[in-house]
Amino acid sequence: MLRGVIVVGLVVGLTGCRGGLAGGLYRRDDGVMYRVIEPTGDWRRVDFADNDLAWLASKTGHLISMNATCTGHEDPPLDVLTNHLVIGFTDRAWESKTPLQLDGREALKSKLKAKLDGVPRSLEFVVLKKNGCVHDFTYVSPVGREGDYQATFDALVAGFRQERAP
Repeated sequence: MLRGVIVVGLVVGLTGCRGGLAGGLYRRDDGVMYRVIEPTGDWRRVDFADNDLAWLASKTGHLISMNATCTGHEDPPLDVLTNHLVIGFTDRAWESKTPLQLDGREALKSKLKAKLDGVPRSLEFVVLKKNGCVHDFTYVSPVGREGDYQATFDALVAGFRQERAP
């Protein structure tokens, strides 16, 4: 089960730049900065290539990740950006796509069920464009266990704030 979660983390990320997290402020090597409320409790921080931040819930198969892409994305609509996040998944069954406000901008929240390597997963994405960057947030859970950490994911997304570089 853990292998599938790690593969999901690798598949869903848009290209990001490495950086560091201190006191809720994530500073990328390219100067992009944003604030987040880190998950606590069962969550541990993990690193994936092409992924800014990711956390794995101990032994449950839940993954939360976030990325920023600030170059090379042109300016596609939020639904097109969301569709890019599911490349590699099969048997996609979209449940909802809902606009919302995040950090003063329109964002798109999407939920679906899909399979990765034949393993069914529940997926939730929030995609936001701000100040030339595309920010994507991902919550992956075993089917039927989406509610286990929904509040954690919602808090991470709601607490997001892109900061201006000094």
